[in-house]
Amino acid sequence: MTKADLVERVCERTGYSRKESAQLVDSVFELIKATLESGEIIKISGFGNFTVKEKSVRRGRNPQTGDAMQISARRVLSFKPSQLLKTSLNGAE
Repeated sequence: MTKADLVERVCERTGYSRKESAQLVDSVFELIKATLESGEIIKISGFGNFTVKEKSVRRGRNPQTGDAMQISARRVLSFKPSQLLKTSLNGAE
């Protein structure tokens, strides 16, 4: 599913115009992005949690040459689905 698909479905389900739906989808994505950039956790009930994890500097290896190298520190996005979403995806057990 693409962003355009999301806009189309929001348009169909809400009755808003495509332009209004696109603005709504963009606003939600910008809010999520800004929240994650500030280091906050996003918890969506029944869906899951988005968190930003800090990765420290570590030693690695270039797979093509085998040379040792240092992998820089970085922040990575992590998503953990809720139990409700897991159950929904895997069918009721």
